[in-house]
Amino acid sequence: MSHAENAIAPRISLVVPVYRVQGYLRACLDSILDQSFTDFEIVAIDDASPDACGRILDEYAARDERVVPVHLTENQGIGKARDLGALRARGDYIFFLDSDDTLAEGALQAVADRLDLTADPDILLLNHVRTYWTNRVQASAAGEMLAAAGKDVFTALERPEYLTMFAVVWNRVYRREFYVGNEFTFTDGIYEDALMVYKTMLTAERIACLEQVCVEYRQRRQGNSMRTPGRKHFGIFEQYARLFAFLDERPHLEPVRALMFERMVSHFLFTLVRPDRIVPSDRASFFKRSAQQYRRFKPAGFTRPEGMTGVRFELLERGSYPAYQAFELAGATKSKLRKRALKTKNVLGRKAYDQLYRMYQRRPIDENLAVYSAYWNRGVACNPAAIYHKAKELAPHVHGVWVVRAGDEENVPAGVDYVVSRSPRYWEVMARAKYLVNNVNFPNEIVKRPGQVHLQTHHGTPLKQMGIDQQRFPAAAKNMSFHKMLERVDKWDFSLSSNQHSTEIWERVYPCAFENIDSGYPRNDVYFQATSADVARIRAELGIQDGQTAILYCPTVRDYQKGFIPRLDLERLCRELGPDHVVLVRAHYFYGADPQLAALQERGLIKDVSRYPVVEDLCLASDVLITDYSSIMFDYACLDRPIVSYVDDWDVYSKARGVYFDLLSQEPGQTPGATATSEDELIEVFRSGAWNGERAAALRQAFRERFVQYDDGHAAERVVRRIFLNQEATPAVLPLAERTPAPRPAQATDRAGVTTGGTAGDADLVGA
Repeated sequence: MSHAENAIAPRISLVVPVYRVQGYLRACLDSILDQSFTDFEIVAIDDASPDACGRILDEYAARDERVVPVHLTENQGIGKARDLGALRARGDYIFFLDSDDTLAEGALQAVADRLDLTADPDILLLNHVRTYWTNRVQASAAGEMLAAAGKDVFTALERPEYLTMFAVVWNRVYRREFYVGNEFTFTDGIYEDALMVYKTMLTAERIACLEQVCVEYRQRRQGNSMRTPGRKHFGIFEQYARLFAFLDERPHLEPVRALMFERMVSHFLFTLVRPDRIVPSDRASFFKRSAQQYRRFKPAGFTRPEGMTGVRFELLERGSYPAYQAFELAGATKSKLRKRALKTKNVLGRKAYDQLYRMYQRRPIDENLAVYSAYWNRGVACNPAAIYHKAKELAPHVHGVWVVRAGDEENVPAGVDYVVSRSPRYWEVMARAKYLVNNVNFPNEIVKRPGQVHLQTHHGTPLKQMGIDQQRFPAAAKNMSFHKMLERVDKWDFSLSSNQHSTEIWERVYPCAFENIDSGYPRNDVYFQATSADVARIRAELGIQDGQTAILYCPTVRDYQKGFIPRLDLERLCRELGPDHVVLVRAHYFYGADPQLAALQERGLIKDVSRYPVVEDLCLASDVLITDYSSIMFDYACLDRPIVSYVDDWDVYSKARGVYFDLLSQEPGQTPGATATSEDELIEVFRSGAWNGERAAALRQAFRERFVQYDDGHAAERVVRRIFLNQEATPAVLPLAERTPAPRPAQATDRAGVTTGGTAGDADLVGA
């Protein structure tokens, strides 16, 4: 029997409005579905969210019938979405939960137990904590008050102090018959929670409390509509006007009118001084409206609070904003003023590094200049390089300049304009370029001017934990300032993604105001454009013989150890596999030249390609990839060639660095192919043929469906059209089944008719 056909209503209906929360939605849903208490449904209202939220809801609904998605065709706003969810709910109780928040472990069982214990009250008040991106957890102010209520059941008139709880609808659950029977609905605009809270609390005949923490209220660094400044915050006045109209119609509520008035005025004053709500130019106007509402709704005989709060009430009643400003200024200590001035100076001048740089910042932005960098100025590479070449084709009016490290000038390809980092011209192009393109962050000293466009391309799909998620892992977080990191991310305007997994991760771990471009990775275009002749040529230049199986071994860096430490006995591997296999070893670019690899290459056992300039060439030339946690596995999956995961230190790495999914699980979508955790297992994978067997192919297909989502050979074009030409990111992404990867080496040799052999090429090789 389906959920919809089930005649037994659940105990609790969680109503979850969903809009632009793709980075947080899975955590929200998981926190509900992982509860020990199971008698619930999730009525999730997709409020025409423009991101992947709708698809995520459908994915969860396909796995669990308790998830009931409702897709709206037009955005209605959170209030209307909640109203619709409440009408669709079938449970005894309605629990409004915001889709970027989570339930604490054991929350629903505690709620159900307290509802039983208090004989189904109209409203059950809940405790919560605030969680911050820094991993700080702050207890609510209501904990002691909730605990003091014990098992008591009361009304708001009997215990008016409970009207002072944080006025949001998600820290309480409502008996559905009470809520629907009284025809409660949310009003338009923000601050709708406060009006709903007070109206329901003042209507309820039976209120109970639960002191256990049930909701983890996420304090988003950016993206919260309540923390976005603007005139919309003036909507607070209409909401409180509605509240007092509600009180006027109910004379029996006169005893709490003064308390409601005090709550209203306190809310006005709180909102007034918040820079993330009211901008300075609007504060006088907001103060005037507050003063008008003060005088309009002031109860007869109202006594102002004592102390500084009372003075603010008095100044508001007088309606003099200059007097209020003077009071606030006088109340600030000299140390606070100095601190504020220093902060302002840092924001505006950010370290005034160099007179030359400041001079160039005063000159106009060059609308046809783009600056490119990759891997901390290591050269022309990765996604920025693919975008650079496509821009020369589609947007030739945009001149590209690359930033390179001193000493690397000779490695810049002929015809490519470049500047050396921190040279005089470097400061000029950084100050005046319209477009800044990088696969990592530019240095802290670089100031993003108004009018500049910063494109963050990234350089891999995240398996290991990234951004603020790294705070939980000491090996990853050492010597890192997450505040500084997010200040750098604040400069991004656009962030590229090659799959939905990445899009969700970037949005959550970099909580800043950039726009996602789900384009695919431009560096991977070559995997769909290279020909048989390209593949055969590269193999010949690398010295790979006819009939040899070329194994590309690419281990990644370990945060918990220093220097390159081979995880494999490469001499043994080559000996065991025999001369019909050749191993190309590419150490991570963080490491310098390795003498062990050099010695093995001198003996002809391996090919050390660690300094080979174009990793895409190596992928095209190889028959199979061996890697561990390197993001190269996601790029290599574009080629639809075998991938072997050799992870001998999974337990250590996953605990020290943190991972987003289990590479060894053998679950479709998590494991790209055959796996090995020891040298013996790895050798057996090749001897047995498991590396290229049916099971490996099935796992690779599921892996490609999840991670080769947008890569189709046209990613660079989509990016150039969106960023440089201000057009739609076209062409549309081809379905996976319609994409044709570059031919495999055996096919390439047959088709090209090329006899391979010779020596490896040098640094002038470029990608196909």
